[in-house]
Amino acid sequence: MAEFKFLKYEKRDHIAWITINRPEVLNALHPPANFEGEQIWNDFAADKDAWVAILTGAGARAFSAGNDLKYTAEHGMGPFPKGGFCGITSRYDIDKPIIAAVNGFAMGGGFELALSCDIIIAADHARLGLPEPRVGLAAGAGGVHRLPRQVPLKIAMGMMLTAKPIPAAEAHRWGVVNEVVAGKDLLATTEKWAREIMECSPLALRATKSMAMEGLGRPIEEAHGGRRYEIMERLMKSKDAVEGPLAFAQKRKPNWTGE
Repeated sequence: MAEFKFLKYEKRDHIAWITINRPEVLNALHPPANFEGEQIWNDFAADKDAWVAILTGAGARAFSAGNDLKYTAEHGMGPFPKGGFCGITSRYDIDKPIIAAVNGFAMGGGFELALSCDIIIAADHARLGLPEPRVGLAAGAGGVHRLPRQVPLKIAMGMMLTAKPIPAAEAHRWGVVNEVVAGKDLLATTEKWAREIMECSPLALRATKSMAMEGLGRPIEEAHGGRRYEIMERLMKSKDAVEGPLAFAQKRKPNWTGE
């Protein structure tokens, strides 16, 4: 596995752990880190043995403060990889579950990273927001589009137009965060979510995420009745589709293969 300077990447028991490792700048990201992220997400997407990813930040202060503004001031904005901020905000082809473990500030691009994930678990001291307008920018890594789709429109517009962050508890109240826990329990809780997810067939999970995301914004009659989902057809012909009912009938845990 390649060595990375700005991110950590580990794989254990079907879980890919991705950690932004720039705590000295609150895990802010600059172009070299973004391109490392692109490599990591490419590997995760291609690895049949990696079923779930957990994205977090090093230390207890920040998940990610977003774009490294000091670096930008000195070097310019710089290029972005095809996958966007950290290689993920503009990527829509990863159908495996991704969980964000938000361990502190998730600001600007950092919040956009979390919004790109399927599930968000937050430490109780975390704060989340899109403060870009306060520095003459806008949340162009998907934040201005994802946030209004994930919370009520007026709440999203209030957050974006005031550029004020909200605490984790409020984010949970509006449904953008799945669970809030004490900081010391964050990673264990997030791993518990990952392991509960992995009690399901990995191929069934991929089919579920793929169809749910592809159907968003479409009328129900089109999303449900008017579309052909290749991954659903693969699932119904898979070994997992045989193993699941068999394990249920035999009153045992299924042995998933993702095939």
